[in-house]
Amino acid sequence: MEHELVSWLLRFGAPLLFFAQALGIFGVPIPDELLLTIAGALVAKGLLSPHTTVLAAIAGCLTGITASYMLGRGVGVALARVGWLHHNTPLDRAEAAFRRFGGWMLTFGYFIPGVRHATAIVAGSSELTYKKFAAYAYPGGVLWCSVFLSLGYYAGDRWRQVFHVASAHVTIIALVLAGLIGVYVLLRLRGDSSNSQRERQTHLS
Repeated sequence: MEHELVSWLLRFGAPLLFFAQALGIFGVPIPDELLLTIAGALVAKGLLSPHTTVLAAIAGCLTGITASYMLGRGVGVALARVGWLHHNTPLDRAEAAFRRFGGWMLTFGYFIPGVRHATAIVAGSSELTYKKFAAYAYPGGVLWCSVFLSLGYYAGDRWRQVFHVASAHVTIIALVLAGLIGVYVLLRLRGDSSNSQRERQTHLS
């Protein structure tokens, strides 16, 4: 399968990556992370264009997640669940996670296989506006694509071994990324607050 993915990417390039990401995020069983990792490795070898590869991956991802949101907006969770005839479906898990973590599940749900598209359906059926959906989901899509493209790029010829290790610890990776982003946001907020205080003191003096 991995050899076939490499051949397809070399033959069809960015268009294949775009449609694969869009359909995979929407719910079609496509090995999204593996495809991104292979694409990153091929970019490192100079066999794929870095700019079109990154653009196709992110555009496909955001297209798929938006389609899932619109599905939830249009038919709701009840009708979408008809596709799963057994209990403990991805929609059930996504609903529980969305109730607990809110919009942040859209950001980091990409790193949980079988949940990312379902979370967007749940978000669409809720009162979450498109603007708020995009604010949570789109940065998460960019982050998710960047992680696996970078994984393949820096792993090079060892992308197979590195991918299997990373995919086994994908939840830990998501938590670490969440922590780093949280620290970054807090530092930025503190910095902005300090700058505002200095400006007020300057105006007063």
